[in-house]
Amino acid sequence: MRTPEDYLNGLNDGRNVFYKGKRINNIVEHDALKVPALHAAHLYELKLADPTFRYSDPELGEISGFFRVPTDSETLWYRSRIIQESTRSGGGVFNIIQAIGSDAIFALLLIGRELLTEGKEEFLKRVKKYRDEVATKDLALAVAQTDVKGDRSKRPHEQSDPDLYVRVVGESSDGIVVRGAKAHTTQAAVADEIIFIPSRAMSEQDADYSIAFAVPANSNGLKMIVRPIMEIEGLPSKDDAPNASRHVELETLTILDDVFVPWERVFLYRDHREAGALANLFALYHRFTALSYRTAMADMYIGLSKLAARYNGVEDAPHVRDDIVDIVMYREVMYMAARTAAVDCVKVGDMAIPNPIYTNVGKLYSNSHFHDVVRDLIDVAGGSCPPCQVLWISRTQRLGAT
Repeated sequence: MRTPEDYLNGLNDGRNVFYKGKRINNIVEHDALKVPALHAAHLYELKLADPTFRYSDPELGEISGFFRVPTDSETLWYRSRIIQESTRSGGGVFNIIQAIGSDAIFALLLIGRELLTEGKEEFLKRVKKYRDEVATKDLALAVAQTDVKGDRSKRPHEQSDPDLYVRVVGESSDGIVVRGAKAHTTQAAVADEIIFIPSRAMSEQDADYSIAFAVPANSNGLKMIVRPIMEIEGLPSKDDAPNASRHVELETLTILDDVFVPWERVFLYRDHREAGALANLFALYHRFTALSYRTAMADMYIGLSKLAARYNGVEDAPHVRDDIVDIVMYREVMYMAARTAAVDCVKVGDMAIPNPIYTNVGKLYSNSHFHDVVRDLIDVAGGSCPPCQVLWISRTQRLGAT
């Protein structure tokens, strides 16, 4: 298991990270970028301090619990619980750095098994080897899924600019060359590896875009442009926002400028039939992840509302109690959806998939009722603006994770 120091030292590897028009040579020393890095490092602190976050793999030994492949309801619920607890420990801010990458790995394992039935056994072998590698090395992962897209009424091959979706532009006996860009890649600039997967179903004409692969964050030709982190730079004082100044995640425009990928890191290649299935399976696992971390986030909303009511002297006011009950219901619906999705999971061989109905219903409820929760918080606070931590969380949920 890596220490936080091991992880942070590994970020100074020559990666191409840009912030406000300047290349950043040392992320950990940058005033804004060091905060997402330290937030990610907090997960490594947790794993060393609490055995709950570690798993004794029969083949690999002790690894991060996030890389434990779900095999049944119990292991799915274990995953949900460590996501919830790591979010609570991070001040109500999700720590994505191993959760999202393992979501993608689980989806790739399932697609690899499907390809196995078609005589393409090499893809499953590659995914298994990659999972073992990142688990053994205890790596931090980001997932790049959302393409920049362009004209959304057109398929990838129909775009006026062919690079608006990530595609393969070259092939050799050693590997492939990829080009394009992905948007909103959470924590890419502070990850060790980035996994790229399709964002939609593809047609036969979209074969060049039907690819999945992984590259180190310091790969030649890989460039990451970080959005301005105004939730850090805009703080009047870090003393006034001890949580928001310590727990933040960044997003990047992730550009592939003819990046070479060796074959052993190619997990889907020009297979339009499986591209949509991979996109959907990843989304399903990640929505289950979202239900889990949003349950923990909602604990903070409940605490904020009760604290504001106490400060305002209106804890017993009926309309205030109604607002707090609404927030409690929001939290419990997400918890119930995650729990039921784990208990009533779908088994595929020796792997477990969160129940698609309960996962998607819970995620849709979470999205559609979030603004009601913010309104309730404002009402309880007497019409004042919610704390900057809440505003930041609102923005995070709008952006999504990939």
